[in-house]
Amino acid sequence: MACASEKKEEKTFVGAAEVCGDVFAGPLAEMVEKVTGDKLFFAKSPKGMERVVAALKEGYESGRPWAAGDVLCLLRPKGAKQTDKGGVKFSMYAPQDVEDEGLSAGHELYTMGVQSSVGRSNAGIYFECVTPQLKGSDKTPLRIHGSFGRGESDAPDTREYRNLNMTILHAVSLKLVKELGCENNGGLPKAPVLTPK
Repeated sequence: MACASEKKEEKTFVGAAEVCGDVFAGPLAEMVEKVTGDKLFFAKSPKGMERVVAALKEGYESGRPWAAGDVLCLLRPKGAKQTDKGGVKFSMYAPQDVEDEGLSAGHELYTMGVQSSVGRSNAGIYFECVTPQLKGSDKTPLRIHGSFGRGESDAPDTREYRNLNMTILHAVSLKLVKELGCENNGGLPKAPVLTPK
């Protein structure tokens, strides 16, 4: 009996490399563990990417200027409070969202994408996608907003950690761009550009 429950425990909690399929595989897993301060997370469905792609396509095809999108990966650390949730989410933004450059306190703009910003515990990036998967995107690109939050963490508020937040979001955004077949990587550089504006 003890064996069975140990096996179940293994499936409930996994490291960052496996938390949502392979979203954070490779060097990203270590970065996620570093910024969250956690090594084990509630295992989540590996279908986050499929859900996000479907939600963005549906949002675009609806003709509305924005759409809620979906969560690509929720980071819930083992033993954490219910409120301690980090993760990556993508939505479709309205054009005026980037024209209003009002930033939350403690946030700063970076130069990547249409607009990008980083704070102590999160990062956000706006970019546009022209893809053969969406009719009309060559004239009106799909506008994507990605956000990463690390949840509750004792990690310091330093340039290194802010850059890690953005590096994680940039890498996952590139995976989404690949799934959507965006031309020119959705205007995102192959390596993250971590330059404050």
